[in-house]
Amino acid sequence: MSGHPPAGDARTAAHPTHRYRRYLLLWVDLLVLSWRRAPVLTAMQFVIPAGMAATVVGGALALRVAVDAMIRGDVGSAVAGAAGAGVAGAAGIVLGALDSHTAGILIGKVAVLDLNPRIHRDITTLDGLEHLERTDVADRLTLVRNAGWEIVLSLWSANGVLFAVLELTVMLLLLGTVNPWLLWLLAFAAVPLWFDQRGNNAIIRADLATAEPFRRQRHLFDLATDPAGGKEIRVAGAGAAVARRQAAAWDEAMRVRFRAHLVAAGWRTAGWLLFTAGFGAALALVVYQAARGTGSAGDLVLAVTVAAALRQSVHTGVRYTTNVAAAGRVIEPYLWLRDYVRAERERADGSAPAPQRLRHGITFEGVGYHYPGATGPALAEVSVHLPAGAVVALVGEYGSGKTTLVKLLGKMYRPDSGRILVDGVPLDEVATRPWRARISATFQDFGRFPTRFGENVGLGDLPRIEDRGRITAAVREVDATGLVDRLPDGLDTELDAAFGGVDLSEGQWQKTALARAAMRPAPLLFLLDEPTASLDAPSEQEIFDRQMERSRRAAARTHAVTVIVSHRFSTVTGADLILTLHRGRLVEVGTHQELLAVPGGRYATLYRIQAEAYAREGRRAAALPDGPGPDGAEPGSHVPGD
Repeated sequence: MSGHPPAGDARTAAHPTHRYRRYLLLWVDLLVLSWRRAPVLTAMQFVIPAGMAATVVGGALALRVAVDAMIRGDVGSAVAGAAGAGVAGAAGIVLGALDSHTAGILIGKVAVLDLNPRIHRDITTLDGLEHLERTDVADRLTLVRNAGWEIVLSLWSANGVLFAVLELTVMLLLLGTVNPWLLWLLAFAAVPLWFDQRGNNAIIRADLATAEPFRRQRHLFDLATDPAGGKEIRVAGAGAAVARRQAAAWDEAMRVRFRAHLVAAGWRTAGWLLFTAGFGAALALVVYQAARGTGSAGDLVLAVTVAAALRQSVHTGVRYTTNVAAAGRVIEPYLWLRDYVRAERERADGSAPAPQRLRHGITFEGVGYHYPGATGPALAEVSVHLPAGAVVALVGEYGSGKTTLVKLLGKMYRPDSGRILVDGVPLDEVATRPWRARISATFQDFGRFPTRFGENVGLGDLPRIEDRGRITAAVREVDATGLVDRLPDGLDTELDAAFGGVDLSEGQWQKTALARAAMRPAPLLFLLDEPTASLDAPSEQEIFDRQMERSRRAAARTHAVTVIVSHRFSTVTGADLILTLHRGRLVEVGTHQELLAVPGGRYATLYRIQAEAYAREGRRAAALPDGPGPDGAEPGSHVPGD
């Protein structure tokens, strides 16, 4: 089963004949959300436009009555008509103010409280990680990030177009009572709408085409302004170079988008020129008719009033249509992502429960995985059995496939070939959430969550996130009690200085991540992917000793398998099984002593290279004043071969 379906599996773009149907289904969904969130405000979005259309038509009819009555000398009817026109005008002003105010409140509510969280939830709750490493997904995420307002606005803009069309139709019917030829204005009213749509299609295509350089310039900006990378940038004097690259990426994106906006402006200008020509011809026809005496003065006033309102209605309709078309730049990628999420969720997840206790262990049968866009496989034909209760170490050079193997065990990816068996049951058939609920893990790219310290640790076992006793035990288990004691508010200390809290060092963040992994007391699978890379040698050895003790306790409880990835060979010598990976292939399997005994073996070669490097470093340090002890090792360090 492929771990990363091609982009075509999620519809990359709706066919033009299906686009409006897809938009309509989206708007129905948004209308349901709006009604659930604020039914009164939602109802007002229909009542107010209908009232505004009625005031325009009613005002024009009242003016015709007033003018004709005044010519006849009917003062009462003239006053009544004038009063009606005034009331209609005042009502239109009030309704117009209410329209924009209530719409803004409703759109904000639905966008912030419903749609944006839905977008974030869809992406963060997918079982795997492939979508976070695919450029086609990343490009669309760039466009829809925090785009909830614009997407919800498209619904009410479409509603505005609907009422603008209804208003145009009624006004044209009124003009038809003056002269049937004026009905042709409907065709001229449609011209700006069609031309505007053509222009906005060009903008949508340009936005999607430039999503990658736009994303790159944003990344470079974040890189230049982030404290973590700021040190290296300043030491290297690379600030100006990063700024140039950011500016170049920005220019690349904006150049294409600017051309698209010029094309769109050309289409809009042409559309309005054609409408203006038709509008002028219609007014000339009414004036000619009145001059010949075939129409009343009231008809002329009605025609002029309705024609002026018609121009405003067309302008409003074009504005709403522009909003809808402009929203296409985020609606299209949003619908694409929604289809992608749906397709991913429909991929058959297992239904088998996770075992309560391992009996045989975990078996890899010809497992392979290939990252999208990579030139070669990350893993190829890996076959090995990890016995229940065993501590298994993965070693190899960078890029050999160690972390990929760990992620496959966590169901972050699905193998492209082969299968993984848990007590003989294919891992694909085991339900993902129950399986992950039986995993404890620390990854080399661990999370740094801007929350209270206790919550940071408690996230490792959500049902116990408020269990301070369990959190304290997890902290103690990874020897982080001293860290908590030094925090100003202990477990309640807010972390991350960017959010007004306390910033931790890299090593302190890593200990926090280790404590998070210690929250689950009885896992089936214990994953440690470079868990001590940011710690000093003494702390690293102490942490590994503690983790090994924890692994043995877990093995006694549930026959758990522990998988350790470490760049220091000295920390894995006590493992029950060591797997040596090279360029994605499993080249050696055995215990430390068995692998050392393999003549010319890869593990033995790498182990001796690292041991000699430690020995040379020890000799250099011993030659310095106040250096380490006579054994050449830093105090507390564990030299390979000791």
